Amino acid sequence: MLSVSKIISYIFHPVLFSTVGSLVYFIIVPNHIPKKQEYIILAIIFVSTYILPLLLLYTLKHFGLIESLEIFSIQERKFPVIFLIILTFMLGKMLTALGGVDLLGVSFYGTCIGLLLIYLLFSVNIKASIHTMGMGTLIGFTMIMSLYYEMNLIWLIAIFVILFGFLGSARLALKAHKPFEVYIGVLIGIFSQLAVFSIL
Repeated sequence: MLSVSKIISYIFHPVLFSTVGSLVYFIIVPNHIPKKQEYIILAIIFVSTYILPLLLLYTLKHFGLIESLEIFSIQERKFPVIFLIILTFMLGKMLTALGGVDLLGVSFYGTCIGLLLIYLLFSVNIKASIHTMGMGTLIGFTMIMSLYYEMNLIWLIAIFVILFGFLGSARLALKAHKPFEVYIGVLIGIFSQLAVFSIL
């Protein structure tokens, strides 16, 4: 059971959600930019939100600043989360400045706000799940795409909700989080997306 839970946690690792969400965006929404530009944007997002965070974690591990790449403790999570807050804000700014992919930029601003809330919860000793926040981000962003482009994406939202169930169960089985931390993570992911969309 634990091995399956670990596999699920690795497959749905938080650093993958930005690339997956961006890929879903480019597949589903009408084409606003040339394909070549889409590939360049996807490459930048992948390097920024997957390669750089992994390099950061391996560097922190190498210098003994974190015990494990899974960064279980709140104290160990603080710097990586600050790093991701800055990174997602910069990506949001870049994408909205590009034009044609403004909605994707809004999604990164939403992710930035979600991570900021996760960080603020550290001060009251709540270690909200970043895994389930990532899944919540996908759910919230898909809702936004459905509203903005007037498309029926309920099937995709349902798939992400089911995947959240698997992921949440895996995080609980690994004892990485309490049930409250799993649910607060997904809610932060959903509502930070919707909040930023409604404001911007």
